[in-house]
Amino acid sequence: MTALIAVAACFTAATERDTAYHSADDPYVAAIARMAGAIPLIVPALGDALDIDGLLQRVDGLLLTGSPSNLHPRHYGRADEAPCPPLDGRRDATTLPLIRRALDRDLPLLGICRGLQELNVALGGSLLAKIHEVPGRLDHRADVKQALERQFAPAHPVTLRPDGRLRAFATTERLMVNSLHGQGIDQLAESLQVEATAPDGQVEAVSMVGRRFVIGVQWHPEWGAESDPFSQRLFAALGEAAAGRRPWPCSPV
Repeated sequence: MTALIAVAACFTAATERDTAYHSADDPYVAAIARMAGAIPLIVPALGDALDIDGLLQRVDGLLLTGSPSNLHPRHYGRADEAPCPPLDGRRDATTLPLIRRALDRDLPLLGICRGLQELNVALGGSLLAKIHEVPGRLDHRADVKQALERQFAPAHPVTLRPDGRLRAFATTERLMVNSLHGQGIDQLAESLQVEATAPDGQVEAVSMVGRRFVIGVQWHPEWGAESDPFSQRLFAALGEAAAGRRPWPCSPV
């Protein structure tokens, strides 16, 4: 039977000209369908109204998408820190408990951009609110005035952990990745290990030891995945883990 992978949605509030809606961008759901070989199921950001256990009984994996929104700092112990808009409190209230319960079930999980940050925060880690204001760090944001193709173009290299789990999907220890985030990991959750770093030392990917498949990446592998072998292997591995067909790869391709 084809695996069913839950895809976290963002919540957009109603305006004078539009109703509120829950959404996930097409590249994420397309990557699940085409690269992971699974059925994507968009999960609305309902917070306490979502029956998380009922959902997790029916799905085989979880994808945490990226988003323009940022996590509220109160979720990682910095309630006095001014939040960086845009925010999505409905998504925060949904994904953080969803992650914890999914991990309790050892459900395969892939977190992308905001999803990486949610994974870290759900497990007790913290975030940098403005990476570009930290001395010695790069500006990891994209120029939103540029066309999408330019925003999602490769921006900088990342170095993969030589003995790490992501290294099994790559032919070299360095990848060129896109970069569209203003926030990122500060304190790494104790249960996570670093899988990749940017030239400035910023954590770009993590994994969770002792789980079948738990990965977070700060870049966007869903964008242009059709022409990127690493991204194809990453999504395929998620699909295979969700279908229960394959253990984690342990050697480079």
